[in-house]
Amino acid sequence: MQKTLLIPSRCRRVPRQFSWIDQRLVRERHITRCTSEGLALYLFLVTVADAEGLSFYGDGSIARLLGWSEAQLHQARAGLVRAGLVAFRAPLYQVLSLDTAPTVPPHTQLPAPQPVSRARACAELRSLGAILRQAQEARR
Repeated sequence: MQKTLLIPSRCRRVPRQFSWIDQRLVRERHITRCTSEGLALYLFLVTVADAEGLSFYGDGSIARLLGWSEAQLHQARAGLVRAGLVAFRAPLYQVLSLDTAPTVPPHTQLPAPQPVSRARACAELRSLGAILRQAQEARR
């Protein structure tokens, strides 16, 4: 099958700032270690981070933009840190490269990735979609 751009004038190009989501997030199954909320936070951080993956957005601003309580934000962030996708030292976030194995504290036991049924995958996508819609509505 040959791929053809549907709208050539809207072909996405690598921007100067870091904003592409690395496909290894899915291929290497990093995504299976994240909740829908964690993935929404990851998308937010990748979007606002600079070329080195750094962001100074405060907890209050992030929670407000995503329509979450600060407790929800803390839980999502903790999951991303455990998964080795972001580092956090207030007030600085760093979206981490996927070039090396995730850094997880030795006492943290992550479950082995399990095959995901199509129904569960669709339910998770709807959950992430609902979260992103909620965040968009909160911005209005």
